[in-house]
Amino acid sequence: MIGVEEVFTDLSTRISEQEQRSPMRLTEFTEFAANHPDLVFRNVFQRICDMVIAFAGEGVDEYPDDPESIRYVSYDCGKLFVEGTDHPFFADRLFANRLIGHFASFRHGAQQNRIYIFEGPHGSGKSTFLNNLLMKFEQYSGTPEGRAFEIVWRLDKKALGATADGEAHTILSQIMGLEGTSLLPGRGQQREGAVALPNKDYLEVSCPSHDHPLLILPREYRREIFDKLIIDEGFKKKLFSHKQYEWVFRDNPCTICLSLYQTLLDLLGASARVFEMVYARRYDLCRRLGQGISVFNPGDRSSKSTVLTNELLQSQVNGLLRDSNRVKYLFSRYANTNNGIYALMDIKAHNKERFANLHGIISEGVHKVEEIEENVNSLFLALTNPEDRENMGDAHSFTDRITCIKIPYVLDYNTEVKIYKNVFGDQIEKRFLPRVLEGFAKVIIASRLKEESEASRDWITDPEKYRPFCDRNLQLLKMDIYAGHIPLWLQQEDLKQFTSKRRRAIIAESETEGDRGFSGRDSNRIFGEFYSVYGKNGSLVSMPLVCDYFGTKRKDLVSSVPEGFLESLLNSYNYTVLQEVKECLYYFNEERVSWDIQNYLYATNFDPGRVERSIYTGETVEISEEFFLGMERQILGKGVDPAAARSFRKETQHQYASKTLTQEIMVEGLPLTGTTVYKSLLERYVHNLKEKVMDPFQKNDNFRRAIKDFGTETFRTYDKRIREEVTFLMKNLQEKYRYSAKGAREICIYVVDSDLAGKFASTG
Repeated sequence: MIGVEEVFTDLSTRISEQEQRSPMRLTEFTEFAANHPDLVFRNVFQRICDMVIAFAGEGVDEYPDDPESIRYVSYDCGKLFVEGTDHPFFADRLFANRLIGHFASFRHGAQQNRIYIFEGPHGSGKSTFLNNLLMKFEQYSGTPEGRAFEIVWRLDKKALGATADGEAHTILSQIMGLEGTSLLPGRGQQREGAVALPNKDYLEVSCPSHDHPLLILPREYRREIFDKLIIDEGFKKKLFSHKQYEWVFRDNPCTICLSLYQTLLDLLGASARVFEMVYARRYDLCRRLGQGISVFNPGDRSSKSTVLTNELLQSQVNGLLRDSNRVKYLFSRYANTNNGIYALMDIKAHNKERFANLHGIISEGVHKVEEIEENVNSLFLALTNPEDRENMGDAHSFTDRITCIKIPYVLDYNTEVKIYKNVFGDQIEKRFLPRVLEGFAKVIIASRLKEESEASRDWITDPEKYRPFCDRNLQLLKMDIYAGHIPLWLQQEDLKQFTSKRRRAIIAESETEGDRGFSGRDSNRIFGEFYSVYGKNGSLVSMPLVCDYFGTKRKDLVSSVPEGFLESLLNSYNYTVLQEVKECLYYFNEERVSWDIQNYLYATNFDPGRVERSIYTGETVEISEEFFLGMERQILGKGVDPAAARSFRKETQHQYASKTLTQEIMVEGLPLTGTTVYKSLLERYVHNLKEKVMDPFQKNDNFRRAIKDFGTETFRTYDKRIREEVTFLMKNLQEKYRYSAKGAREICIYVVDSDLAGKFASTG
């Protein structure tokens, strides 16, 4: 049996190996910086940017080849705000892009003191977001990839000629029991600095402002030093030219470190001897101790002590340096978060005063501590509700230093569903038919959107043409765009008009939405009530049941849902499931379709009236207007206007000549069937082929009965062809669209009994 001593010895060894807390001499640290410049040359802004990107990744763009892309990508924020947290925060796609865009800007320009105010209504999760962000930053700073460094001085007593009086002072302090105490008489509580122990040949003085160790190097020599030491030419170029690194050559050490350097230089006569007393150690962040991260709630009273010191350390420094005036160990509470984070939880009560006190600091970057100027380069964060804006007082004097970041209610239905699963368990998904859970979320989100969208109406001037798929206010279309999805039912001319400018305009509208309607707490309560009634019976929850609940069963909720939205949501759902069933019923001669498309692409290079042999298929193609229009009706739909077909042909030929041939085939070495234009044409061609796939089954009672009997002994009595068709359909629904066997059967009966194929026959 292992003894207690062995257990603790092993634990001590492992902790020591993990933390590696021993300070490095400045020379060692400078060498370390030269070999690991990306790690060392970072301030708080660059470190939090690195953390966010490390956790959330670069994002996924579902449309990487879209020339109008605005890089509105999908970030996985689970590692940032969900994993390992007591209270998860689910960032929707809009907020994730907004937040990461702001943090990424720290890596693209010079940082200046600003305050970042996260504004959102009650129940939007502001406090949860900030608590989780700060917790992850504290954890990240404890990893090898996230570590930061600060100055610590080790004043060599022998080199400084410590006198008997100095030693007597140390002995007297021990006798009085003062050495090592944390609270000493004077102007404030001792928060920084270490006391010299009797067996130490140096006096350790911590920098209360957590200065970056390399800032002790004189500014005029830094460029020359780093140019000689840094081997990585790529990083060196960034260091010397990029705005984000201006602080390396601009910033000065704090007043305490500067006065120590100057005094020691006078005493020792050589900077090399001074640098021997400068060390670098890990800058440990601890929110609970207020080191590197300080968070203030509105009810936290302000401390009466505005100036902090360490009387015993000050006395020892005076005795060692034989000068009581040049080094004043004075600092404020803002020093605790220099190169760290200072956060206000709601700008109200006592935080109103704290916010007001930040005006000068944010504007000037310095804070007066008696006659000393203290540098303050922190990341300032605050939370507020829209109705509390007046608590910000007269902020006009530094409005250019305020960045407001909205945290509205969730506007992405995929994220809303994640919240339901977190609150009620992942098993709820098994009680709903596919897409119905998202439909419930869309009703909630509809209450949070503005009914009129100027950007959407500027793009889609005639919303009525999309009535089978979308509501008249185009909210369903906007929800898809917010979720990063471009619907397939959009017509070609509208897809062409979906420019980057219009995309930005639509996304920008989210800044003014999400502050009304059902809150996050309301949404969870409503879903819980719905699920307790309908989620636990035998049948799977369907979309008609959801629409009936909001439209009929809950009269108290109807007024919050836009008029006509529920009907449009059901129509949209019906269209989607009809396409799924068609997709799962349909099989085609893939080779013939592929050859048709390849022949068409090759023929676009020639005028009608010619006969050419396709270099892709080897087939002879009689190129005529009829040939072109026949293919274009297959691709665009049978009702396409001839003029629109010719315009599409011209655009396709341009893409084929300018990108497909010159880049994808000749440079990237792709086959024609692997190119963007081919895949786009194939998708549209197959979509239109599927439109009539259900005609043979619409009025076939045997087909419906076979669906109901699927999986039973009775199913064996049906005609072989019907058995094969139904089995093929059920298998595809489960494999392609995540239906259970029961769900596949229920959705097929719903599609047939509702005659959805007949209702959407004219939509194409």
